[in-house]
Amino acid sequence: MEVLDTIKADLTDAMRAGDKEKVSALRLVMSELQKASKEGSDDELAVLRRERKRRLEAATAYREAGREDLATGEASEAELISAYLPAELSEEDLRVIVERAIRESGAESPKDMGLAMKQAMAAVDGRADGKRVSGLVRASLQG
Repeated sequence: MEVLDTIKADLTDAMRAGDKEKVSALRLVMSELQKASKEGSDDELAVLRRERKRRLEAATAYREAGREDLATGEASEAELISAYLPAELSEEDLRVIVERAIRESGAESPKDMGLAMKQAMAAVDGRADGKRVSGLVRASLQG
């Protein structure tokens, strides 16, 4: 629960600084982490990734609806959550992982994409978005 402890400390600091937006975002994330812990999940990073993804999807939906004010708030919350996640893989590192996954899984055509994706996502371990991984796997398998 080291991430939760860090978030609690940051929440206290944000409260002292009077940063209402940050307090609100951290309380929500802390609540989700505590709920996952009660449900038996110890994977804090999975919870953070899920919450970041929700914020990014909401920001996209708000932008499409013409609500830039709400989209900006969601995007800033996603950025705040990202600070607690490990760094994303660079394009080159991700490409190496994908090539190794394709080689080790024996995937040869787009029909074998599921095998390669399973191997690649396990190796990526949440350090890259599934869409990025999928795009690289698909491009590699198509030629």
